[in-house]
Amino acid sequence: MTGIDTAGPAQTRDPDGKRVRQLRDYVNTSLSLIWQRQAIFAGALLLTLVYFDARWAIWCYLALQASELWDFVNCRQVARWNGRGAAAYRRFLSVVLASTVLSSVSISTWGALVAMQQGTGGHFMPLLFLFAASLFAAMNNHQFLPALQLRLVIYGVTFLFIAVLDIIRYTPPLTSFVWLEFFTVVFVMFFILDSSRMFLRLYRSNLHQMDVLRQEHERTRAAFRAKSQFVATVSHELRTPLTSISVAVDMVNSGEYGKLPPESRDILQIAAKNCSRLNTLVNDLLDLQKIEANEMAFHFDVLEVNDFIREAVEMHQEYGAETGNRVEMQGHGDEIWIKGDPMRLMQVMGNLLSNAIKFSHPGMPIHVSVARIDDTVRISVRDQGIGIPEGSRKLVFGRFSQIDASDRRQIEGTGLGMSIAESIVEHHDGIIDYVSELGAGTEFFVELPILKAPPHAAAAE
Repeated sequence: MTGIDTAGPAQTRDPDGKRVRQLRDYVNTSLSLIWQRQAIFAGALLLTLVYFDARWAIWCYLALQASELWDFVNCRQVARWNGRGAAAYRRFLSVVLASTVLSSVSISTWGALVAMQQGTGGHFMPLLFLFAASLFAAMNNHQFLPALQLRLVIYGVTFLFIAVLDIIRYTPPLTSFVWLEFFTVVFVMFFILDSSRMFLRLYRSNLHQMDVLRQEHERTRAAFRAKSQFVATVSHELRTPLTSISVAVDMVNSGEYGKLPPESRDILQIAAKNCSRLNTLVNDLLDLQKIEANEMAFHFDVLEVNDFIREAVEMHQEYGAETGNRVEMQGHGDEIWIKGDPMRLMQVMGNLLSNAIKFSHPGMPIHVSVARIDDTVRISVRDQGIGIPEGSRKLVFGRFSQIDASDRRQIEGTGLGMSIAESIVEHHDGIIDYVSELGAGTEFFVELPILKAPPHAAAAE
């Protein structure tokens, strides 16, 4: 069943689409209850065939089936309707109400005929079935008030007809049980009306809450789009001047424009370091925007894990040497092949290795290992640093979040690296996680699926 076109309800002078939604909810409920109604009709037919006139039972049953068939066809048409057009709404409204009248009249006729065939002493069976039909309508037709009103009016008239039937036949005194039955029917009618009002109130309350949630969702989506657009615009606007500044600082630092005094060299080195940090921030923001928009490009290739990790380790040896943290690698004895984007996976390894170096105590080694576990390869990066407190996973892999977010933190970062790394690994059908002991260090690991057929084996075949 199709959803409602948001442009449609406006054409029906229904700007919020409530009437269209109510009509659609009504027909969807009607379609879902077909077999429940058929079971009730079959039970009523069987009882009537056994205890009353079979001809009237069959005629009423055929009329009910005709109304059910017409109702089914109409409901399917409404369910497939796109919600547009005032004329279409009026047409569907008319056929749904006409189908409701036919169904209600068929049920009421059956009840009245059964009551007329009974003698005095009560009309328990037809009144019970009419009560069940009324309660069924109150519970399942409350979405569409015109249909519910029609059904209850028709059932109510039939209720009164059956209750008054014996009063007309026998003109009993007010103390007779016939009058007791009449007053009981009136009480039951009030109960059904009250139940209908309660279900209708609950439905409208739920409908209002859904409208509020829908509006809040639209506002949130609009704010999210505005935020993403702002981040992308600011990041692109920062990248060009930042590149120019970074190139200029590097050229001056290289001595191309003459030898620098020690004081100037120190200042320029700080400037170069901050340019690098800003460049990392801009790249992370752009990657985040691509991930949110599902636009991050991946170029998969076949990679040998040991060689790939060895290259990543060599790229970070110089960074680790600044604090005396040597990166040590323990590869796997056999070749292990995976399919992945080398640039994006190198970005993941860069985050893991740089974090391990930043959070390690000076002079402590960083251990990188490659292990095969069934059909996956596990790449682990273990440090001997400060560790991560328990229950911090959301902070570790969250966006713009850090374990220590205070103004006095000593380790800088954007709070985006691990979130981006997690998204990249998920795009490779892998997992990224960690185990940590506070004060003893942390081990981050990435698990990726191994290629079943290595490239050289495929070539030999």
